[in-house]
Amino acid sequence: MFRKLCVAAGMAAFTLLCTQVKAQQPDLKILRKQMVVAVEKSQTTDSLYKSLYSLKEKNGITNGFIAALLALKAKHAWNPYSKLKYIKNSEKLFRQAVAADPHNIELRFMRFSIEHSAPSFLGFNKELVADSEDIIAQLDKKNFGTADKDMAIAIIKYLIHSKRCTPAQNEVLNKHLAELT
Repeated sequence: MFRKLCVAAGMAAFTLLCTQVKAQQPDLKILRKQMVVAVEKSQTTDSLYKSLYSLKEKNGITNGFIAALLALKAKHAWNPYSKLKYIKNSEKLFRQAVAADPHNIELRFMRFSIEHSAPSFLGFNKELVADSEDIIAQLDKKNFGTADKDMAIAIIKYLIHSKRCTPAQNEVLNKHLAELT
């Protein structure tokens, strides 16, 4: 009961934040926390999607979050047709978001994590190598984009544990992890 109340309060605060600052982008720290909840809660997914989709001005990172939410809508949907529609729309929006902000490691990470988790038969895993390579290149340049230190650490750990990187890439990632912790 307490958890439901906290989730509802968080969603209400986020919705209020989005409606008060329509022309501005949402607070990424709050959005990241809500995304964690959205992974398991379809109501949170729907609420966040509506809030972000209603923003008048969307940049690459905002579109990346919307694309990730579309993928979560696919996860939560029971109808196979709806699942496929959501994942295809997610893929399309991720392409647009990355084109708008190609070196944003948080954006690339969102797409990487979705592609890593999606069943391979869907064919939504074409950018795994490109995303991991660009993330590592940006880490080498210390270009974290919208990611703060904690987010950069989480991205590095996820890449290492995904087992999608080469041993040489894992060595570089472990070096960056040591520098940040």
